[in-house]
Amino acid sequence: MAKQKKFIFVTGGVLSSIGKGIAAASVGMLLEQRGVRVTMVKMDPYLNVDPGTMSPFQHGEVFVLDDGAETDLDLGHYSRFVHNANFTRKNSFTTGRIYDTVIRRERAGGYLGKTVQVIPHITDEIKRHILDATQDADLAIVEIGGTVGDIESLPFLEAIRQMKVEYGSENVLFVHLTLVPYIAAAAELKTKPTQHSVKELREIGIQPDILLCRTDRRLTQEVKEKIGLFCNLPASQVFTAIDVKSIYEVPLDLHEEKLDEKIVEKLNIWTPEPNLSKWKAMVGRITDPKGTIKIGIVGKYNDWRDSYKSLSEALTHGGVANDVKVEMLYIDAEKVENGDLSELKAIDGVLVPGGFGERGIEGKMKAIEYARTEGVPFFGICLGMQLAAIEYARNVCGIKEANSAEFKPEGKSNVIDLMESQKGVKDLGGTMRLGAYPCNILSKHNGKPTRAYQAYGSEKISERHRHRFEFSNRFRKEIEEKGLLVSGAFKDSKTGIELVEMVEIPSHPWFLGCQFHPEFLSRPLSPHPLFSAFIKASKEASQQAQRPLPGMKSEKANANPSAKKMAAGVKKAVLNAKKSSRQDALL
Repeated sequence: MAKQKKFIFVTGGVLSSIGKGIAAASVGMLLEQRGVRVTMVKMDPYLNVDPGTMSPFQHGEVFVLDDGAETDLDLGHYSRFVHNANFTRKNSFTTGRIYDTVIRRERAGGYLGKTVQVIPHITDEIKRHILDATQDADLAIVEIGGTVGDIESLPFLEAIRQMKVEYGSENVLFVHLTLVPYIAAAAELKTKPTQHSVKELREIGIQPDILLCRTDRRLTQEVKEKIGLFCNLPASQVFTAIDVKSIYEVPLDLHEEKLDEKIVEKLNIWTPEPNLSKWKAMVGRITDPKGTIKIGIVGKYNDWRDSYKSLSEALTHGGVANDVKVEMLYIDAEKVENGDLSELKAIDGVLVPGGFGERGIEGKMKAIEYARTEGVPFFGICLGMQLAAIEYARNVCGIKEANSAEFKPEGKSNVIDLMESQKGVKDLGGTMRLGAYPCNILSKHNGKPTRAYQAYGSEKISERHRHRFEFSNRFRKEIEEKGLLVSGAFKDSKTGIELVEMVEIPSHPWFLGCQFHPEFLSRPLSPHPLFSAFIKASKEASQQAQRPLPGMKSEKANANPSAKKMAAGVKKAVLNAKKSSRQDALL
């Protein structure tokens, strides 16, 4: 007899950004560690078909899956917490996709002349999408985006209400995340926002089975009993979701609260206790590292933590691999463009991430030039790699008009050009080169392992992409002859065209760019090798160069002899390059 599939539906109340994604991912992690086959689904209430065309200012990063799906950033949280699930485009869908599917079916006569309505047609399509995404799992954790009370979420809430009726209370669990604020003037926790949020849910027929109360301090038993009384559930089903220093502490804290024990009890699942020893060790390295390094992220999104969410997490994972805390400093590319290099001089490594649009581009290239000429570890991702190629072409190869077709479509020296597959594409949504593609890594150059091979330890890898432009093969030979090594490439079997995937400067302490997005594959228990290598190089750079004492005017005044020698050597090479067409090997 087949197992009965179980469902956990996670909703949020009171305000947005309360942490539903982390809470859902934490529950998934705990149940996976108990031996349950878990999958996760995100349902977003906006009308965009997917988040691919949405501004990172408004919605945060776009997380890309192996199959090329552009999804909500919460899929990134799920991937980092739940390791055995294989997420595809089925695991993330929006109101826009649901309505698009229903309207297309209606246009094709699929409803046989019936009046198409929200109930049952939209809600039935939502349920079909949920079931389609959860076929291979024993338990599905489904997060409903938005906040209870929003009109956009009503069809999703109605659909999950129906599923509890259809599958039974022993197979469907409603988890509601809400807010219990502490009011300093009254010196007490206030439960009224939670009461009102649950009231909204109950008015549409959903009674929460478990309440997760987001708060900055532990709920007392008295407060739990008060919440339970007014929200119509036992106090034993009210849990503290306390603020923590690291998101990776959340599942450990919820386990201490015995949340996972209550969930398996309510769903009538027998499981052993989870083994959290590796997770605890990883969290220990985050909360109690042996050192600190500073990484400068040169970008143009002021609200960069959500815009580069996977990136910041991957840097943290790289820190775990090297037992250091990674202090991330956002550096405004437009300030660098205007000549302010002060922040660059106080960091151990430079990272230029992906992005779109011309704003801040020249500042990013100035930051790349600084890292290249000063021997500072550099990591360029997607656009960051492209800009590294342009900067090198301009300042080392003498191609003064070097640019990208993204910024100068009619340019004669576009070392970054529009991909052949992208020419003639008009629609923006879902049309880029998306998803996982293989990459062949050059193992050695001049008898020494390449940086790429040192990181991966393999000649064949697969990474996720999201781009329209590529390194132009017209300029590849000229640029490589001047010292920028192509250490990773993809050969299209259909066209025979080879696409540049990775570049590096062999004699630089650590200078590497990649066309793909390695941050999408980084996990706290298995940090991505490129981030581990970058942080290792930055850690070594930090150890080589002593930081100035408070009040000292110049960082160089306190540099050790080896750091001074390295900087002097780099600067001499730069001067030689300017005087002669023969470029020094360091460049």
